[in-house]
Amino acid sequence: MLASIKILLSSIVDYAGLFPPAKLDMREAMANYDRDRMSSYNWMLGRFVLPASRLNEFEELLPAFSSQQWSIAIILSGNLESEMERVQSISDGGKIKLAALEFPPLPPDEIESVFPNLSAGVDVFFEIPLDGNLEAYLAALQYADALAKIRTGSTIAEAFPTAFQLSHYIISFAEAQIPFKATAGLHHPLPGNYPLNYESQSNTTAMHGFLNVAIAAALAYWQKITREEALAILQESSIEGFRFAEDGISWASHHLNLSEIEGARQRFFRSFGSCSFKEPIDDLKTLKLLS
Repeated sequence: MLASIKILLSSIVDYAGLFPPAKLDMREAMANYDRDRMSSYNWMLGRFVLPASRLNEFEELLPAFSSQQWSIAIILSGNLESEMERVQSISDGGKIKLAALEFPPLPPDEIESVFPNLSAGVDVFFEIPLDGNLEAYLAALQYADALAKIRTGSTIAEAFPTAFQLSHYIISFAEAQIPFKATAGLHHPLPGNYPLNYESQSNTTAMHGFLNVAIAAALAYWQKITREEALAILQESSIEGFRFAEDGISWASHHLNLSEIEGARQRFFRSFGSCSFKEPIDDLKTLKLLS
């Protein structure tokens, strides 16, 4: 496997098997994550995504699984005060690492007031609605030194942003130097029409590709592309549109070396949440990017 691929995709998938369309029960989702941590593709696996409301259930089942430390991202809902108290009361004994908190959409002027006092190493993401005042959100995130979360899909077609919307947000985050993650709808490496769920008669819709998002984000972070070029990258549906080499990745006349790829992943595009870890891997194998 090429070094450029491994750096681009390192720890990129936050496993969200508890969420639709998979919507697994807790034991099955934990078993999948535990198994995937032992697989040869574990370098792609990031955090285990967990609703704050199900922390008790998670902790009750935890002793049944391996002794490795679990890196978790906790999704907060509307009951922020009580959920934050619960999160801050976690007593892990070394087996749980709180790696991220993910807040639901809030008005920009509330972001600073709810920004939690957590130890270093915990990423705090605030979901940015696609129809919100982006400039106000960027200012609030910069002031709070927080990170952004954008929704790239759902189980309904209307929840998917257009390529224009997504490229606008990526470029805007890069200009403001605000790291971000994506959630939902990025099961596949390249854009295309895919089923909305796992039912045999599922409707399909246009979805974005996680390779496109990661490459566009890296190029945007290093200020190598324009807004129009970011849009073109997100719309690139053929793997031949990208050039993957041992020493870097290229699109059109733009090149990213290994150091630039690593820097963009560490400091800008952090990860994407997916209810499947298998689908991204299977598709990458089909494209011959993974052995």
